[in-house]
Amino acid sequence: MKTQALSKHNFLKNTLAIALTSIAAGAVADGRIEGQVKTTDYGVALEGVKVRIVELNREATSQRDGRFIFVDVKPGIYTLETSYIGADAISRRINVTDNATTKTQFQLSGVSGIVENVIVIGQAAGLNKALNKQRAAENIITAVSADAIGQFPDTNVSESLQRLPGLSIERDQGEGRYVRVRGMGPDFNAVTINGVGVPGPDADRRAVALDVIPSDLLENLVVTKTLTPDMDANSLGGSIEVQSLSAFDRDGLFLQMTAEGSFDENTEQTSPKLALTASNQFSVGSDENNLGVAFGISSFKRDFGSDNVETGGAWDFEEGALLEEIEQRDYRISRERSGLTFNIDVKPSENTDLYWRNLYSEYTDSEIRLANVIEFEDPAAEGDVITAEVQRELKDRTETQKILSSSFGGQTRVDNWTVDYRIAHSKSSEDEPQNIAGAVFKIDDDVIADEVFELAFNDSKKIHITAPAEFYQAASYKLDEVELGSTNTNDESNAFNLDIARDLEIGARPAQLKFGVKRVEREKDNDVNVWASEDFNGDTSLANFSGGNADYKLGQFGSTINARAVKAAIADAEEDEVESSIGDYDITEDTSAAYVMGRIDIDALRILTGVRYEKTDFTAQGYSWDDAEEIASTRNFDNSDDYFLPALHLRYSVNDRTQIRAAWTNSVVRPGFAQLSPGQLIEEDDGDIEAEFGNPELKSLESRNFDVGIEYYPGVASVISAFAFHKTIDNFVYQTDLAGSADYENYKHAVTYANGDSAEITGIELAASKQFSSLPAPWNGLLIGANATLVDSTAEIGAYDDGEFVARDIAMPSQSDTSANLMVGYESEKVSARLSANYKSRYLLEVTEPLEADYDAYVDDQLQLDFSLRYYITDAVKVHFEALNLTDEIYYTYVKNSRYNAQYETYGATYKIGVSFMLF
Repeated sequence: MKTQALSKHNFLKNTLAIALTSIAAGAVADGRIEGQVKTTDYGVALEGVKVRIVELNREATSQRDGRFIFVDVKPGIYTLETSYIGADAISRRINVTDNATTKTQFQLSGVSGIVENVIVIGQAAGLNKALNKQRAAENIITAVSADAIGQFPDTNVSESLQRLPGLSIERDQGEGRYVRVRGMGPDFNAVTINGVGVPGPDADRRAVALDVIPSDLLENLVVTKTLTPDMDANSLGGSIEVQSLSAFDRDGLFLQMTAEGSFDENTEQTSPKLALTASNQFSVGSDENNLGVAFGISSFKRDFGSDNVETGGAWDFEEGALLEEIEQRDYRISRERSGLTFNIDVKPSENTDLYWRNLYSEYTDSEIRLANVIEFEDPAAEGDVITAEVQRELKDRTETQKILSSSFGGQTRVDNWTVDYRIAHSKSSEDEPQNIAGAVFKIDDDVIADEVFELAFNDSKKIHITAPAEFYQAASYKLDEVELGSTNTNDESNAFNLDIARDLEIGARPAQLKFGVKRVEREKDNDVNVWASEDFNGDTSLANFSGGNADYKLGQFGSTINARAVKAAIADAEEDEVESSIGDYDITEDTSAAYVMGRIDIDALRILTGVRYEKTDFTAQGYSWDDAEEIASTRNFDNSDDYFLPALHLRYSVNDRTQIRAAWTNSVVRPGFAQLSPGQLIEEDDGDIEAEFGNPELKSLESRNFDVGIEYYPGVASVISAFAFHKTIDNFVYQTDLAGSADYENYKHAVTYANGDSAEITGIELAASKQFSSLPAPWNGLLIGANATLVDSTAEIGAYDDGEFVARDIAMPSQSDTSANLMVGYESEKVSARLSANYKSRYLLEVTEPLEADYDAYVDDQLQLDFSLRYYITDAVKVHFEALNLTDEIYYTYVKNSRYNAQYETYGATYKIGVSFMLF
């Protein structure tokens, strides 16, 4: 410990020494060049333009507002040259004088053969903007612009990201929700909004559900796959940056309004959507256009549903393949997404930029779930008629998730120094008011004397039930019990960061030194309340609570159940002290970080290296329930971890179109909140002791990452790239059973979480796109893009069997061996059409039995086909038609092999039609 403390002290001391040495060396700059790059049409600021001083072989890249800067330029006459995929290069002679700033502006025009509005409107334009940003980045990133987002029929942010190489999504009720990066599950990836880390609204997970954020309010999405030392280290797969609107993205007034209606094929429901975004620049004082205001609002309500039949993996494989349970489910869902963004940018002087950026989104998910739950008295083979107990069930709940991100900061430039500073507040929450967590109707013994039905099933995948007529009649059941529940989760963080950079020359080679500090204070709490009732008013026959027949497309189902009537029938409900205590927790994680990094350009090679230090102080409070004593006691934990995380990035430009990249990085991710929760339940039944508990002493997952690849940009909206990556992950977390181990010798089960030794993931990421503008009309509007990611992984898990630890290998959860996209597009001056196919191979969903591979649950491969069509009535007005899930792709999970259902769910297609108006 003493050696570790000394190393921390030396690191901080050396960081400070480097900073002071750099400040002392900060002589007055020779000269300075400041410029901005925009389009000829409409004055759109261009990010990712490479600007080079030819005589000095120095390069700068334009930022989001199109601005670029060179410092420490000796007096003289120089040639500036621009490089931007899809635009003609411009060369310009400028005169730099001592102790003065030379200003210039470039306006890029489209390349020959492209319609004049290509940089503003169209598929190729959106892709081109993203590729330029990717080409200019110091590390390995993938980007998508607002223009490209609008070309896809995507409802939310996660669905927009699934089109990118190396990314795939996890769906909920057919809608994209969580994002996986390079085969890593969503809990292993970070999400930021305008540079600020976003806490997750879900009670159990770190993953941020990106379906909460409407895609209409965005300007860019950037996925960073190799972290630099000035970035938070909390992602193993990648970091997803959501950038909202800025008034300096364009010149002058910009306004866009969209109205849309959608139709769900499954439920035949229609849904409305409205969105408005606007920005403008204003002149305050003597300066011109030094204040920018951007605003956006979006509202979308979607009514839809799904039909489901599942077993939950309840197969008995010891005697063949016998089924123990079946559940039919009918879902009716209403989801409302609303969002608001409000951003102010101020330039009080030519050397200072200030901003205040805000994004708020709210997502309300209302779900009614009807279920027929069938439990065979003996495991059943396909076609066998077996007696079974049956329950009709209702779940009716509404949950609202909210995300707020607000940050104030800026940048100040003094001579060779650039100082960035920011304070930020973020909050996510999930509120589920008191709801029917489960209303159970059992067979009425006054109607069905034996309280069982004779049932059979066929087709072990898309299971079909054969049952007597009484099975479907409401009068056959009566209300037995109702469980009510409520949950409230809050995840809040406050952050401050300071970054200082100094541009310099080392042996006439341009270089930069950068260092900084960051502090993040985060607190997450969860409050669960459960009530149970078996005392009801009036006649409890299901006939008194039922409505019309459920619209269930996988067979006969029975009647709907009225939730209001069920609630009204409850005479008394008692709080369930066990369930209302063990799910409660309060966790804090306070992280302090410091870093130092530098970069240098050696001819065509750029080297960036540095180290980041992070320390996290962790506290957790939860509750343990002892069934024998019938009391809940408080459990408290605290610990701290710290890490040194070095990084090296190399970018070699073979020429203006081709570059080779390599990176070695290190990252660290905390386990999930359910895994860290101190909650503990100990129960005893007939001498058998069973326990279920979290593990606040879990170690963080640490990853060593290696990446290498090549990028070739042959022309407008065109790229060919190939990357290979390898990750070694220490302290992989998995669920296990400690029964039979030390301290748990007398337990039948002791289910908790443990750290594995290590996991490995290796992959190849391929991408290509091409715009065929050189072909004769009408083929010159053709655009084709494709990407594929091939991944292989292994992780070791285990549990105790007769007191002996037994291990086995699994693939990383949520990792598909293959994910791919194919896009065929066409655009002319008036029409833009795109057909998109998204594929991901099967992946491990969860391990239900650590020692039984047959019961591992897998999600089957999925191929979804989507289509979008846009017609530009004018440059300012367009109408669009979109079709999602044209092939009615199902969601299917299974155990052992694809013959044995765990869950089969179907959604149908969704169709949209809308109109947009733009003023610019």
